[in-house]
Amino acid sequence: MSFVSRGFHRRHTEPGQEGRVPPGQYVTTDFPVLSAGPTPHRPLENWTFSITGEIDEPLRWTWDEFRALPSENITKDIHCVTKWSKLDTRWEGVSIDTLLDGVETSAEFVVAFSDGGYTTNLPLADLKGGKAWVAFGFEDEPLEPEHGGPARLLVPHLYFWKSAKWVRGLQLREDDEPGFWEGYGYHNYGDPWLEQRYAGD
Repeated sequence: MSFVSRGFHRRHTEPGQEGRVPPGQYVTTDFPVLSAGPTPHRPLENWTFSITGEIDEPLRWTWDEFRALPSENITKDIHCVTKWSKLDTRWEGVSIDTLLDGVETSAEFVVAFSDGGYTTNLPLADLKGGKAWVAFGFEDEPLEPEHGGPARLLVPHLYFWKSAKWVRGLQLREDDEPGFWEGYGYHNYGDPWLEQRYAGD
């Protein structure tokens, strides 16, 4: 069985797009589906999102509570470590800034955790300041399960494996703990403009 599923047709970068496409990437109009396991299907009545770790009181939202939070429309380019980029993707989601509003923490790092056991690690600074969201909509439709629905992390300035599908929460940490793909040799940070695909890049 293939560890990573792939489903896309190669496209080439068009003139005028070069400044938006990191080195080694090509532009696709498809939205490839890549995952390390089966697609979870959790009923919304059983869905929750939590923030735990280095905070005084853990935070938790049901789906209805989460959807009642202020949301934003976001248009961003996204870049996959497998070298495709998709430009001007349109999302709707709740900013991490909104979720962390009023939270005091000594944490400098975050582990995002998801249904299916997936995790990925990020510096907390890369989730704040209008840089990241928990997205539940894509192209004016609910986010499909194959693309991470009902909700996924969206961190568009890093390679897309950092935008964890089926996200269920954030653990705030004082130390950095590598996540799933990072433990298999992917780069700990994942800046597409520096081609940080694998450890040592």
